[in-house]
Amino acid sequence: MLFPATPVAALHRSAVSVSRRCQTCCRGLLTLAIETSCDDTSVAVVEKTKKAAGDAAKIHFLENITADTRAHRGIHPIIALESHQEHLANLVQKALKYLPESKTGDGLKLADGSRRRIPDFISATRGPGMRSNLSVGLDTGKALSVAWQIPMVGVHHMQAHLLTPRLVSCMENEKETSTETQLPTPTMAPEFPFLSILVSGGHTILVHSTGLTEHKIIAISEDIAIGEALDKSARDILPAELLQEAKSTMYGKTLEQFVFPGGKADFSDYRAPETRGQELTTRQNKWGWYITTPFANTRTLQFSFSSVSSMVGKIIQKKDGEMSTEERVDLGREAMRVSFEHLASRTVMALEMLRPRGTADRDQVKTLVVSGGVAANRFLMGVLRSFLDVRGFQDIKVVAPPVKLCTDNAAMIGWAGIEMFEAGWRSDLSGRPVRKWSLDPQADDGGILGPAGWYRV
Repeated sequence: MLFPATPVAALHRSAVSVSRRCQTCCRGLLTLAIETSCDDTSVAVVEKTKKAAGDAAKIHFLENITADTRAHRGIHPIIALESHQEHLANLVQKALKYLPESKTGDGLKLADGSRRRIPDFISATRGPGMRSNLSVGLDTGKALSVAWQIPMVGVHHMQAHLLTPRLVSCMENEKETSTETQLPTPTMAPEFPFLSILVSGGHTILVHSTGLTEHKIIAISEDIAIGEALDKSARDILPAELLQEAKSTMYGKTLEQFVFPGGKADFSDYRAPETRGQELTTRQNKWGWYITTPFANTRTLQFSFSSVSSMVGKIIQKKDGEMSTEERVDLGREAMRVSFEHLASRTVMALEMLRPRGTADRDQVKTLVVSGGVAANRFLMGVLRSFLDVRGFQDIKVVAPPVKLCTDNAAMIGWAGIEMFEAGWRSDLSGRPVRKWSLDPQADDGGILGPAGWYRV
């Protein structure tokens, strides 16, 4: 009787799998990660270890280079692509020096004669994003995977964002165990299930996560993302000199600094409306203009932000651009308030839907994760906390990564890769970039595990 031959690739995967398991049982799980989904070229070296106080993580290296597209007042695909092509290889070269030293004398030999641990696997963003930009990072990851004969994980960019707080909690455990002589209480990572708000220049998504690859989309924006709305509003509101001085096209960040120069102290007296009726009441001001609440007449779980930036543009146009600094500050604050309250209001509606009477405690959402570039906005975090407190969700914990991990970065890609790798998932080298890629397994594309190229060990 003839038996089909075992493919060489399968034998390699099996051998590598056994070898890696033996190695990582005594040391950390190490990955080199690459992110090139949009205009940020980023490389990181991330390691997860087991500590007496719980799982710990360390970012050995993280560097980002953002394409300079200020002349276009927004992201320019070709310039972003050329920036990836120019900088990625140099960042990888730089990252190699930060790989942990090899304790066995083997591994990767660098030009300075030192020996470095070869990562256990490569993590690279596979999507969603600009296909040509994704290809730069994904193909580089494949090349390293082949050269070092290690597996690869093609990471879902949005999954990485929502898992970032789990990375941060493990990083806190690493700090505690390295500074305390007695065993500290481990910092707890957000446990499933939790609710996530992914807010950036390209996305506004409310997600109910019940597992590593189980994410149900509760609400998305029907037009533009909240980050884009704030960037557009900022281009109209900010004085010309501030626009010229901006170091990136993330004008929403510049707007926050313009309207809240003192930081949290400037909005510490904010209190969310206690009822939906109060929320929809038009707020009068001495300037005579106002911005209406999106979807004021419906409780549909959906977002819309285009009206905010549109109304800001009309207000500026009506004034023929002649507006005092004081009025510009007030307009900027109002644009943020309306946007953030719309986001918070829909989040509360989702929590009300997810927490019906009789729901078992283990199945209840206890954490709200806020991630993405707009999560760095402190006013947003204040609005969300206040809304939860006055609407009966004081027990919900709000967590967000530090500012440097809110925007697109390779560290979050490395962590998502680690979580998927530990669950047994690997990416075949035939995998191609995915421009549009849902998180939800019920979506037409099958969610995270939908695209071809996954295999499990």
